[in-house]
Order: sequence, then C-alpha cells, then structure tokens
Amino acid sequence: MSKPLTLARLLLISTALVAPVAMAQTDTSSAPAGDAGLSTTPSAADEAAAQSGDVDVSIPGSDIVVITAGIPRKPGMSRDDLLKTNYSIVKSVTEQVVQRSPESILIVVSNPLDAMVQTAFRCSGFSKNRVVGMAGVLDSARFRSFIGMELDVSVENIHAFVLGGHGDTMVPLPRYSTVAGIPITELLPTETIERLVNRTRKGGAEIVGLLGTSAW
Repeated sequence: MSKPLTLARLLLISTALVAPVAMAQTDTSSAPAGDAGLSTTPSAADEAAAQSGDVDVSIPGSDIVVITAGIPRKPGMSRDDLLKTNYSIVKSVTEQVVQRSPESILIVVSNPLDAMVQTAFRCSGFSKNRVVGMAGVLDSARFRSFIGMELDVSVENIHAFVLGGHGDTMVPLPRYSTVAGIPITELLPTETIERLVNRTRKGGAEIVGLLGTSAW
C-alpha cells in the first residue's frame, strides 16, 4: 500500500527542486503524525526541520516564505470569526520574516485569507507583487474537482475560473470554465451548475464539517 501524500512527504519530494526547506510550527501537539516525522526523515535538501515554540519563522535570506500561521476553523465558525486572533499571529510572523528575509516573497494561506494577505502586505511594507494569497488557486481547483466528478472526466482536461475573495462571496464563472475547451454551460443543466457553484463556495465549511477543523 502506498504511503499517504502528507505535507511532509510533498515537501520532501519537492526538495529535488528547492533547497533548503524549513518548517516552523508553534504547536507540535496538534501536528499530523506524518508531518511531525519530517524532522527525522532524511532528504536531499540542505536542511529540513520542524521546530516548536517561539521560533525563527524562516531561514535567513529565504526566497519564499509560506505563512500558514493561525488558529483553524472549527464547526460553526466562519473564516471571519478567526479575524482578531489570526491578525495578531500573522502580524507577528510577518514582522519576523521581514527581519530575517527582507527580500523574500510572501505566500499567505492563513484565514480569513483576504484580510490576512492585507495584514502581511501592510506589516511587511513589501511591494504588492511580493505578497500573494493562494485563494484563487485553491477555489479554482475545488471547482475543477467538482466538475470532474460530475462529468466523470479528468481534471487535466478542465479549466475553471473563480473570481473574488476566499469565502462565501467568491464568484465561480461557469461560462468561462471549460472541459476540453467546451464551456460547462453547454455540458451541464443550470441546476447542476448552481449546485457545483454553491459547493465550491461552501467547500471550506464542508471540510470543517467532515474533519472538525480546517487544518490537517
């Protein structure tokens, strides 16, 4: 049986292209077992470490820093419920990154994403092309997956287009989402498309409902 592709294994695979890689985590008690083992697993990278406590959040001179810091969603919570707490966390992390890696590019994953990207942007003082949120990629990937499952086709043949923020107000665009170049409006009935659009908007809540958290 093949091993599950955890974050740690994905990072280890990617180290053939990117090195060194460091992981900083403030609370290892909740880390998935597969990822917690990263610090003891050999890799091709110069350094791969999982750290705990109040630690340095990046290797000095890092080119790219991915910020995932913050408390995750729990059942019944919206992304906006995380705003006050995660603002303080992301602000602190960003300030440390600026000190240690002032030339880096920031990729923000923390929720509520749009607000946390603005937090990192304002606290860092970086130019706008150096602070990036990953919402568009994630939401478009979810839309692609749901279309693929509905039509029983590979996502490799699907292009999906989602605009707006990372939340319930996002705007999936069915007319510009295609399968082998054909708009899904020509392949699926309106009610099915509306169901897929709504599922894409509620994708985060669906995961929280199934797993009890948005972090795993």
